[in-house]
Amino acid sequence: MSGRRKRRRERARRHQIAPPRCASPHAVWLREANAVERLAYSRRQAAEALGVSISTVDRRVVASIDTVKTPWGQRLIPVDELKRFLREYLEPARPAAAPRPAGRPPSLPQHVVDRIRLENAGGQTLGEIARGLTADGVPTAHRGRRWWPSTVRAVLLRGSGRPGEHNGRLEEAAET
Repeated sequence: MSGRRKRRRERARRHQIAPPRCASPHAVWLREANAVERLAYSRRQAAEALGVSISTVDRRVVASIDTVKTPWGQRLIPVDELKRFLREYLEPARPAAAPRPAGRPPSLPQHVVDRIRLENAGGQTLGEIARGLTADGVPTAHRGRRWWPSTVRAVLLRGSGRPGEHNGRLEEAAET
């Protein structure tokens, strides 16, 4: 056997850790644990726990906390440090915005709404009302040049914008 191999074996023998001596030769050295507490995260585990990329953890998190560098070069992030980091940068959630009705807000003058209702109650069709408003030069709610039957119908369905107020004639037609 070569001298080099002998030295390696001797070195390995010196670095081996002897098991602790026990009074009973049949003692069991392994025990089952009910719970295991995590001490540290790897960079990848920390990134997954935070929901960000590893490069973000390297740039933002590792730079501002104390980490553990293992002898083989791996960087570990202690759980306590990660919790402290999260406590420092945790922001309260914004309050939920009040729900708004869909679409643009109505901006027709009340006299135009009243005119459309009167003409509809008088038996005119939606197209006739739309042509009359266009001929008289009445601007639409959003400054359009021409009235359409669908726009007149929307005004009749919407009412004046006050809750519970609708045109009786269209409701009757919808029920039948």
